[in-house]
Amino acid sequence: MKKTLVSALTTALVVGAASTTFAAANPFSDVPADHWAYDAVSQLAADGVIEGYGDTTFRGNQNITRYEMAQMIAKAMAKSDVSAADKALIDKLAAEFSDELNNLGVRVSNLERNADMVKWNGKAEYTYKSIRTEHAKDNGKDRSNSDKLKFRLEPTAEVNSNWHVKARLDATTHMNKDAGVDDSDQVKLQRVYAQGDYGNFQTQLGKFGLYTPEQGLVFDDELSGANVTFGKDLKATLYAGRLNVSDDKGLYNKIKNADDKVIFNDDAANFQGITLQYASPASKWTGGAAYYHLNSDGFKGVTDSFNKGEAYTNGKNDEDNANIWSANLGYNFDNTSRLFAAYANNTTADNLDKSWQVIYNYKGAQAANKGSWGAYAAYRYLGTYTSVFGTEDAQKVGAKGWEVGMNYTPFKNVVALAKYFNGKSIDSDRDVDTLWGRVQFLF
Repeated sequence: MKKTLVSALTTALVVGAASTTFAAANPFSDVPADHWAYDAVSQLAADGVIEGYGDTTFRGNQNITRYEMAQMIAKAMAKSDVSAADKALIDKLAAEFSDELNNLGVRVSNLERNADMVKWNGKAEYTYKSIRTEHAKDNGKDRSNSDKLKFRLEPTAEVNSNWHVKARLDATTHMNKDAGVDDSDQVKLQRVYAQGDYGNFQTQLGKFGLYTPEQGLVFDDELSGANVTFGKDLKATLYAGRLNVSDDKGLYNKIKNADDKVIFNDDAANFQGITLQYASPASKWTGGAAYYHLNSDGFKGVTDSFNKGEAYTNGKNDEDNANIWSANLGYNFDNTSRLFAAYANNTTADNLDKSWQVIYNYKGAQAANKGSWGAYAAYRYLGTYTSVFGTEDAQKVGAKGWEVGMNYTPFKNVVALAKYFNGKSIDSDRDVDTLWGRVQFLF
């Protein structure tokens, strides 16, 4: 049996309107101030129990369905500040409209779930990089400049309370190169993986980020495979999968034979690794150790391109492995400064086999906090056959020297970064310096 919308104002009792002095403004043009239901309608609208129509009318004489009535009851049931008498009336109305409320609950929960199932984050960024490298003969310097724009989307889709599917899609363009000259402009699916979270246990399956605890010293890349992490303050992570070692990683420019010809011609390396890392809110100290094993035909015949000597296992040209171990230690002086150090060694390589870095960080720009800033100073030594997959912003793999940087948030969700590196090539001792800058717009 249908009722008029005005008769449905008995829900005013449900939300305590009967014992309340109404002061809410009337939002409806067709309910005059002298109408017998004026106070109830105004208060119910203010409480969010009724909404009316988009043309500012209430249409109180219009029939409503039991489902529409149940919607008002559901909103009333969500209120916590009701009297015992009103609570009793809520229970009676809920019993009367139980079927509609059950259906409404399913529909509402599904709508809320669908609205939250996929969340999007991303950024647009501009990066400028200028590298100056000393000539071999006249001590002059070659300069290489690059301007790159990147647009990134990172969706996260909920599967259930424990599992999510995540992805990263990058679109890049090089502003210093004419369109159509080469294929430098590209759209690439960088990552896609499923992540399961169960308390102190986490796993990732697919193609995910590989950023190990040395802070970019050994790995800052993507791994196709799986990992599992377990523990609370002391966490262990196991990795297994394959790394892309094709020419877009720069290996063709880093690893050459005795005749200076590039020989790293494999597309993928099998990878296994384990990290053990300690970090506790109760301690100022952090630290850990790790071991990584890579296997690829591309390592066969690798030589030191500058000294023309063998780089792997005392001249064996059939070695196809890299065995890297690392250790790191950090100390938080207070909430604003931190000292961190890491060391890594490729025990299979005969030269360019060690990497290490010491970093001092002060504060740090926070995207959500306008005016926040930070600075750092570091000394880095990046051996080619240990840091092949490491971070390369201002510093190049195969170089050693000092690096300083700053970051600043001029506006909310806008972060500017600048870095400068000054050092030398490890094998040739030639001067290298780099100016690097980036502006990020986060959303």
